[in-house]
Amino acid sequence: MVEFASGVKGMASNFENENVGIVISGSDTAIKEGDMVKRTGSIVDVPIGKAMPGCVVDALGVPIDGKGALSAVERRHVEVKAPGIIARKSVHEPMQTGLKAVDSLVPIGRGQRELIIGDRQTGKTAIAIDTILNQKLINTQVSESERLFCVYVAIGQKRSTVAQLVKILSEAGALEYSIIVAATASDPAPLQFLAPYSGCAMGEFFRDHGMHALIIYDDLSREAFPGDVFYLHSRLLERAAKRSDQTGAGSLTALPVIETQAGDVSAYIPTNVISITDGQIFLETKLFYRGVRPAINVGLSVSRVGSAAQLKPMKALCGTLKLELAQYREVAAFAQFGSDLDPATRYLLHHGARLIEVLKQPQYSPIPIERQIVVIFAAVNGFLDQIPLTQIAQYEKSLLDNLKPHILEGLKEQQLSSEVQTHLATFCQQQLS
Repeated sequence: MVEFASGVKGMASNFENENVGIVISGSDTAIKEGDMVKRTGSIVDVPIGKAMPGCVVDALGVPIDGKGALSAVERRHVEVKAPGIIARKSVHEPMQTGLKAVDSLVPIGRGQRELIIGDRQTGKTAIAIDTILNQKLINTQVSESERLFCVYVAIGQKRSTVAQLVKILSEAGALEYSIIVAATASDPAPLQFLAPYSGCAMGEFFRDHGMHALIIYDDLSREAFPGDVFYLHSRLLERAAKRSDQTGAGSLTALPVIETQAGDVSAYIPTNVISITDGQIFLETKLFYRGVRPAINVGLSVSRVGSAAQLKPMKALCGTLKLELAQYREVAAFAQFGSDLDPATRYLLHHGARLIEVLKQPQYSPIPIERQIVVIFAAVNGFLDQIPLTQIAQYEKSLLDNLKPHILEGLKEQQLSSEVQTHLATFCQQQLS
């Protein structure tokens, strides 16, 4: 880091025999030819520590929420080498998002990198915010070492959008375990470039101290994140990892967001990031406008390592769910051309439409995993086939409102026992009458 006579700081990035290239992290209007430039003797670093959750900071870690200076914090370089293979462990703990469509079909584990990709206005940020909100209930039920701290990095967004996000999180009581790093559209490009690395350094504090963190990069596409070189994305996303037991067993989960143009996932940046991450959640404009929200295209979405972390009862139910949805999509494409359908095809269409309906979920209303299992059990086992599509949301509400505590306790076990399945089937049948 260097400092100009006017007080503006910069980052030396290009060294030659005769000159040095410096990236300015502030306004360049006060810089004049012939000004004295001094070395600060430090590399770019940001504040880290347990005092950070609840703060809104800029890309250099300076608070911008009006709550005053940070206390009891350490400092850490923003550029740190990613953990090696020996220091890592395979992903095996679930990271619940509270969204039925994600937790059942594209499960995410702690330490995973799952890309959220789609056109603008398809609900990418909504999935990320729902995931943060869902940790509220989970964090109150577990010890500090098991809690999930959240870091949200807003890159190139409007200030009003960031302010709205802060309002949503504080009203839900989720800001107390969240850090927001904001490099807005009006900030210089170097700060937008640094923001993801700064946020990652803050999340790594929890990972390296045996705790768990989630970081959301919103977003890393070319229009927001000024670096579109493969190396920038890879060295950032490789820092998300599940630590081995010998190194503390902490984790940093990453949810990078990429905006596509007209659904083109084969463009330069989307393909780069897809190749680095452990799976992607693909959101589709057509589904969004058809009222399927979250608008997840199940055929193109995948989680490469998350299934190892999925709860056993959910895993048992969702093996058939994916297959049934795939069959429904295949049949639905042909059904529009002919009205004379055989009974088996009619059943697939009828049952598939109900599965699609039950995976819909309103924004900012995450559901605990045990309750999701009850709803998906009812859908997979045909209890919804007797209900008109328009009444499915009402039936789901009835299920969740009247859920018995002994059923919920049974769902926390490792396996979906035959006894619990019998209780569930009886309960679902009772709610039909």
